[in-house]
Amino acid sequence: MTKLGVLDNLERIKKIDKSNMLSFCVDAPKHYREAARLAKAVSINYRTPRSVIIAGMGGSGIGGELLKDWARNRVTIPIEVCKEYSLPAYADESTLVFVVSYSGETEESLSAFLDAVKRRCMVVCISSGGTLSKFAEKLDVPNLRVPSGMAPRATLPYLFMPLPILLEKIGLASNVESEMSETIKVLEKISCENSPEKPSGVNFSKTLASDICGTIPVIYGFGIYRAVAQRLKTQLNENSKVPAKWEYFPELDHNEIVGWEEVGKLADCFSIILVRDDTERIEMKQRIEVTKNLMHKKSLRTFEVWTKGKSSLAKMSSTICVGDFTSVYLAMLRGIDPTPVKTITLLKEKLKQTGAKEKIVRELERTA
Repeated sequence: MTKLGVLDNLERIKKIDKSNMLSFCVDAPKHYREAARLAKAVSINYRTPRSVIIAGMGGSGIGGELLKDWARNRVTIPIEVCKEYSLPAYADESTLVFVVSYSGETEESLSAFLDAVKRRCMVVCISSGGTLSKFAEKLDVPNLRVPSGMAPRATLPYLFMPLPILLEKIGLASNVESEMSETIKVLEKISCENSPEKPSGVNFSKTLASDICGTIPVIYGFGIYRAVAQRLKTQLNENSKVPAKWEYFPELDHNEIVGWEEVGKLADCFSIILVRDDTERIEMKQRIEVTKNLMHKKSLRTFEVWTKGKSSLAKMSSTICVGDFTSVYLAMLRGIDPTPVKTITLLKEKLKQTGAKEKIVRELERTA
């Protein structure tokens, strides 16, 4: 059976994908719609902040990176992502802090929440429950509860989509409703085009997965697709269980590009995925094309994922959806169940023994 033939065998896919990660790709439009509904129901009465911080790790933190890119040309105050135990020094009463932890148990996020409370920041929590939700309720902090029981990386609609809506609620963004509506329509189309039932010959994600199988994928984004490239990379790590890396234009042309200079036979080990947009400004388009041609001369396999839609939110989400499908199909080609993340689970078990989380929780209890 050919590689693409494997991806058209629905029974084989079901046997490999035991926890049905593929269903979250297929049902993405439904999850985005539900996430928007939940976010609209949250009541926030904070004044307009002077800065915004999103504190979250892994699948719970990538939404903050995406928000930062989406808001870059429309929100006039700084937006930063915190992936540490404590907030940046400038965080104070004028700072809005989104603490995002799908499980509600992430050690770093609980620590950042404690730090935000101590500094009297304006705090909003997003989780499916757990310790974070418990203390948010005790401290009367706005708390968005999202559905439980999913792998954190599959919950991106619930951990990213509410952020633009909540920014609009406090007057920092506008026109989110129309972008949200277009995004769902675009995702419905992409979900249909890349579904398991669509044969490989007309299924872009299946073809891309086959093309990059057996390589280390390198994803290049730019502009608002900086974190989109990062999301594609992490999905290939967690779903496909392969090493991958990401960079972004124009910065990569000042360092990364030299790494391919003497690549030689190692070129066979890599594949390059370029995130593209048909409205690229001329300077960026020229830069990407020149870089692509240089890579072709080094015999590097290069592929392009073109965004769909008109609004920034739709374009970003469309590319993420294609990347999610691709990462799961690549897992299928490798005969690997995409859902378990054994190494992360083992790491968390080891970290439990340090007692760091218990110390943070005790301090939260004293604060509450």
